[in-house]
Amino acid sequence: MSDPSSSETPLRTTFKIKLNGDTLAIATVGQAYQFLTNFKSVEWMEFRSLHEDAIAALEGAAGNAMLAVQATNAVRALFVSAKLL
Repeated sequence: MSDPSSSETPLRTTFKIKLNGDTLAIATVGQAYQFLTNFKSVEWMEFRSLHEDAIAALEGAAGNAMLAVQATNAVRALFVSAKLL
């Protein structure tokens, strides 16, 4: 399995998130993985199950680009629940 944080596999959409007044674009598996793993786990505690699903999906997509659709859907579900989209 390749390193998810450095994966250039494109997601099926580019997520544009407002964070601290700046817009952050997340377009690849690596960018999404870094975003979801760089925050403290306490910040995702409310969305623990969705967060774990998204991380697992991103790890899968890093090793197999055909799983990018599932990873995109998992990240979208997390972001919508967290009201980031």
